[in-house]
This record gives sequence, C-alpha cells and structure tokens, in this order.
Amino acid sequence: MDGDQDKTSFWKKNIKNVPGRPSPKRESRSTSKSKPQGSTSFQDFQASVSDAWTVDDDEFCTGLKNTKISKKVSQSAALNVLNSHRSTTEIKRSSTENLSDASPQIIRDTEIVRISRIPGRPLQMHCYNPPQEEDSESKLERFEALLVNPPSLQELCKLSWSGIPVKVRGITWRLLSGYLPINVERREGVLERKRQDYWTLVEKYYYTEHDEVNRDIQHQINIDVPRMNPTITLFQQRTVQNMFERILFIWSSRHPASGYVQGINDLVTPFFVVFLQEFISDNKPFETFSVDTLSEENRKIIEADSFWCLSKFLDGIQDNYVFAQIGIQQKVLQLEELIKRVDETLHKHLKQHNVSYLQFSFRWLNNLLTRELPLRCTIRLWDTYLAENDCFATFQLYVCAAFLLYWKEDLMRERDFQGLLLLLQNLPTQSWSSSQINLLVAEAYKLKVMFADAPNHLHCNTTNSNES
Repeated sequence: MDGDQDKTSFWKKNIKNVPGRPSPKRESRSTSKSKPQGSTSFQDFQASVSDAWTVDDDEFCTGLKNTKISKKVSQSAALNVLNSHRSTTEIKRSSTENLSDASPQIIRDTEIVRISRIPGRPLQMHCYNPPQEEDSESKLERFEALLVNPPSLQELCKLSWSGIPVKVRGITWRLLSGYLPINVERREGVLERKRQDYWTLVEKYYYTEHDEVNRDIQHQINIDVPRMNPTITLFQQRTVQNMFERILFIWSSRHPASGYVQGINDLVTPFFVVFLQEFISDNKPFETFSVDTLSEENRKIIEADSFWCLSKFLDGIQDNYVFAQIGIQQKVLQLEELIKRVDETLHKHLKQHNVSYLQFSFRWLNNLLTRELPLRCTIRLWDTYLAENDCFATFQLYVCAAFLLYWKEDLMRERDFQGLLLLLQNLPTQSWSSSQINLLVAEAYKLKVMFADAPNHLHCNTTNSNES
C-alpha cells in the first residue's frame, strides 16, 4: 500500500506506526471520565500499592556520574549490528490482518522491514535476513579460537556484544562476570575452590537456626520463588525451587546492607538456565527438562556457579537494593528526561493521561526487563549486558528508553490512563526473537553515544519532571 511506503521510523517524533511488528486487534476499552492522577512522589506511589513488587517497585539504579563508558568494546559491535540491517532485500507485506496467519519467519521479517530511520542517522535501515547457519558456525569458531588461549577480555567483550553461541555461552558468561579467571591454567583450581566455598556457606547459613530477620527473609524467598516463571515447567520443579532458595538466602546473608529484595530471584534465572544448558543435549528444550535426571554433582555445579556469577553481577549494582531507593528514583527521572528529549510527542502523551514513568519503568530498571521479555530474549540481552561490563548499569537506561520508543504507535493509540498503563505493564513480546534484541541494543547504543558523554543532558530534578 502507498500509505505504508510513506511511513517513517518509530524513532522519528512524527511517527504514525510502530515499525517492526504486527499489531493485533484489541477490544476497545471504555474511557473513564475521571482520569487517575499520576503519583507525584515515590512515597505516594509506594503507599498506594499493597504488593509493591507486582506494581513495579524495588530499588534499582546506578547513576551516570561515576560510570565510564567503554566505546572501544561496544561501538564496533553495535555498528556491525546496524550495518547488517542495511544489506538485504525488502519483504512485501499484505495486510495487518493476514499477519496473524503468517508463519513466524514471515512475521519476524515483516517486523524488521518496517524499521527505517534512527535519530541522528540519515541512512535507512533495510530488512536483513537472520544469520544463516554458516554465520553461526563462523562465530562459534571465532569464540572457540579466542577461548582456547588466555583471551583478551576486551576482545571477548567485543565479540560477545552482538550475541554468544549457546555452546560457549556458559564459559563466556563466567569470564565476563569475573568469576572465571582469564588464565587458562588457573581455571580448574579456582572453580573447584569456589564451588566448595559455596557449599560451605550453605552449611554455615542455610542449615542453621535462623534469627528473626533471617526467618523473615526465608519466608519472603519461599513466597517469591514458586511464583517465578509460572508458565515454564522447569521452574515449578521442587528441586529447582530449592536450589533458588539456597542461592537467594546465601546471597542475602552475605549482603546485610540490602538483604533480600523481591525480584532478585529473577536475576538468578538467566545464569541458572545458561549453566543448565551445558548439561542438556542440543535437541532437548530446557523449559521442560527434568533437573532430577542430572547427577547430584552436576546440580551442585549449576547452583554454585549461578550463585557466584549472580554475586559478581550484583556487586556493580548493589546500591540499587539498599533501603533508601534514591538510586532507582534518579534513574526513573533520567529515563523520563531522555524520552522527553528524544520523543517529546510520546512524552507529552504519557503526561497528558497522567501516566507516571515510575509506574512502569521501575520494574524495567529493577529486574533488567526479565519480566517484559521471553526468557530466550532475556538471555540474549544479557550477552550484551555482560559484555558492557562495568558500563552495563548505564547502558541499561538506554535499553529501557529504546524499549519504550519501540511501542510508540501502540501507546499513541491509547486514549486513557487505564489503557496506557495496562499496555505498558503487559507489552506483547511473546513472539520476539534475537532479531528484535539485536535492534534494541543497537538503538540503545545510539542513544548512549548521544547522551552518555554529555551527562548534563540528563540532569533533571523532581520539580521539573512533575511540571512536564
């Protein structure tokens, strides 16, 4: 259709349609005449909910001020992702109604072809075909060659930024997390010692009588763990839940300044799945795999490595989980200021209908989008997060901004507070694949380049934000 050819990218402020995915029909929602007023302070918002975690709370934020952006590591990888999207042919589309009956491959290709422009870049991004098997094999060979000898961490980050093959993801994540030493000769000894150290901690903390504080922590963990990933059979297994409970309790015991915070259990999941996949044959899906079929030794390896990698990962963002929650409030304000500058039309639309950024982005920032994306996409996104190394907390702000901008068309169609908030808390990402994540992190990188080196652009205060 001629109209489709005239559509510009969702990254432009005057956009009409969200490029990149089919938009299923939704039933119309009634519009309430009285519009709920958005919370003007974190305290008001916190007081307004009974289950704070399910309504997007928790402490998560690391400020930009002391974070160093690693251009050498991420720039080349991001530009490679962008360049790959300009190299192939355009796919003709029929109508939006027909997309629901199309194959998943056609839907994915149709989503990608609709993306055309990015702020600050006049070149058009055309449709690209997902990497062929030869490309995947080639990338695996590059990883294996790099991992055989003591690798350069910078080179490993650069190669990992655009995604890590499943076969080498476990060892790569251990290296990127700082859990596994670069020196090949030291690895076996370090792993053996650290795994034994974990089980010593379990004996010391988990299987001893708990004081009142630890009993409360254990109680909350016991509530949260069975509720995680309810649609995935793997996480409903009692053995798996016991493993998660031990990991979370030991981490909390070793970090009394924050203790256990609801939602940290979601951050264990990617590590657990990646290390589990090392013991699963290629033709078996992890979602339905029975952990009880593994030997006790292998289960202990998965649990211990998940704990240490989680600990290393959270060391860089531990301030996000302390009581005051100042960091997460500041990060939400930075996201709001960023969207206001990049897409004022969308920002004003949210403000017009009294939608507070706190009401939807708190969860995004707190649990690193693990509840917004399918698990396979979360793992792919974490390839990039871990490759960002110390800069990941800063980069995540731009990932959240890119994620919000992706849904602009759908958000602009909503005409009341209820519709907007319902969509923002239930975004339809079920059909997403690594293709969408590749685009997401590439767009996030562009935003980071535009703003991270000019932090004054993101300086904001609560008063100004509320007046927007």
